[in-house]
Amino acid sequence: MIREFKQLSRKEVDTNVIFKYCKDQVELPDGRVEEYIACQHKGASAVVPVLPDGRILMVRQYRYAIGRITLEIPAGGRDGVNEPFEAAAKRELEEEAGYTTDSPLEHLITIATAIAYCNEMIEVYVARDLKKTRQHLDPDEFIEIEAFDVKDLVDMICDGRIQDSKTIASIMSYYYSKRNK
Repeated sequence: MIREFKQLSRKEVDTNVIFKYCKDQVELPDGRVEEYIACQHKGASAVVPVLPDGRILMVRQYRYAIGRITLEIPAGGRDGVNEPFEAAAKRELEEEAGYTTDSPLEHLITIATAIAYCNEMIEVYVARDLKKTRQHLDPDEFIEIEAFDVKDLVDMICDGRIQDSKTIASIMSYYYSKRNK
């Protein structure tokens, strides 16, 4: 039977705007004590923005960490642990895509991004009844918006053109939930 590990101590090693890096002393189920590295994250939100014709708005941007341009759903971190996930999703929709909605967002899926070393959770929503506003990009963001048919996005996932995990999970979840209605 698998049992939970017991955290004995935590030492904060470094903190930045995205993560808090910690070294934990952990007691394993067999009594041994090991050191674990854990990244603490405030959580993030993402949104599948659906236009009236059914196409999905996607953001195209350069991602420095992997050295290439990606195609993703709009997403971003919460401004703090007290910001509601849905509010963060609406904020990211307008900031990155330049759209807003007065309709409630529909919760789609929860994603644990890197469970081996980080507690980041992304709450993903579907946004409908979109209204065009304008982008409010951060100074280091350079984003282009494109609309795609969901089937074309599924094809791009299957042939490797889309590799972002939150986008893959979200688009596939949306596609299959749409098909089963």
